[in-house]
Amino acid sequence: MKKIIVLEDVSLRRDGHWLLKDISWHIQKGEHWVLYGLNGAGKTALLNMLCAYYFPTSGHVEVLGKVFGRDYLAEKLRQKIGLVSARLQQKLYPSDTAYQIVLSGSFASIGLYEEVTDEMRQKAIRLLDELHCLPYADRTYETLSQGEKQRVLIARALMADPELLILDEPTTGLDFLAREQLLESLQVIHEKENAPTLLYVTHHVEEILPIFTHTLLLKNGEVFDAGLTENMISEERLSKLFECEVFVTWENGRANLRRK
Repeated sequence: MKKIIVLEDVSLRRDGHWLLKDISWHIQKGEHWVLYGLNGAGKTALLNMLCAYYFPTSGHVEVLGKVFGRDYLAEKLRQKIGLVSARLQQKLYPSDTAYQIVLSGSFASIGLYEEVTDEMRQKAIRLLDELHCLPYADRTYETLSQGEKQRVLIARALMADPELLILDEPTTGLDFLAREQLLESLQVIHEKENAPTLLYVTHHVEEILPIFTHTLLLKNGEVFDAGLTENMISEERLSKLFECEVFVTWENGRANLRRK
């Protein structure tokens, strides 16, 4: 089975502080993972490392078969990783249309500067249609709702056929309906032939869909626990993670969490 991510005893120190400590984590093709933890747990630092923006202070990092520090170029690696994040959204040109933004995913660029082929145009239209974005394809990005913007970003990320799709708290700022529409988009992606490995970052258990087979619990820059989602999102595990008693209930394959 192909390894998508291999981290062995990885630590990261920046500005005199340890952001990550002794992280070991393996993701295999065919698995979809949730990275779950409270604010300040180290999720952002870990994502920056996976996308080759940070380099480990110690340990072994391998992403999509490329070993950090030995046989890869950061830009080439990032072209194989689809990323949906607030940081990316802030970089986009607000006057570009949704269609133009999706097309730019072919080149992993902000804006369009290279020649676009008919094949790219057809693919962009297909992705916009699949993710229910086609009705507003010609609207400028700045006029879209937050939920519409996020689905456009997902379509953009899929243009380059990534092997790994990372969604960094994609429902932030969304109302209930927009959140559910976005999560339905992930279900569509999961069902596609040759679907990318999904890594979903959140601190809300109710967003964890049944398609996410595994979960890593992160706390204070360390792996608190990792394994099958049904075992990780449990009253025992989460009570220990939060250091307070919680209730976990399940309905239609999704969890709800509240404090005792």
